[in-house]
Amino acid sequence: MTGVQTCALPIFPASYVYLLRDGAVLLQLRQNTGYMDGYWAAGAAGHIEPGETAVVAAARELREELGLNVEADGLVPSSVMHRTDGSDNPREQRVEWFFSCASWTGEPTILEPRKCAELRWFPLDDLPARIPDYERVALDWLRDGTGIGLLNVGFAG
Repeated sequence: MTGVQTCALPIFPASYVYLLRDGAVLLQLRQNTGYMDGYWAAGAAGHIEPGETAVVAAARELREELGLNVEADGLVPSSVMHRTDGSDNPREQRVEWFFSCASWTGEPTILEPRKCAELRWFPLDDLPARIPDYERVALDWLRDGTGIGLLNVGFAG
């Protein structure tokens, strides 16, 4: 074999932020997105845009979705997840950064009411049943306090 081979595997990166207060996490009830509607998910999350770091994207999502400001050092990395649904669909090849945050400026407010029906605080040890499976893995990791970890979800073996 000669020449250089390249891999054209697209990866969709995203940042998730779990706001923490008194042993509880703020979750949003998704609606009208076409993906996991009716499920409780991270208070703020979204794709990382070109030129952004995972931390910058997390802070931007907090501003855009909840109207909160946070210093970069207020975003504590909890895990990085490499995830797939097991298909060859390029949109399902993902790398996601999960952060927790216990200090911010402002009051969490729904700024995207078309996508978010409700915000609610849940104890980390009593989460609702309807949470995306991959987020439950990240929340369990966060709750158990095992430190920063690399999580793989959806891969065989």
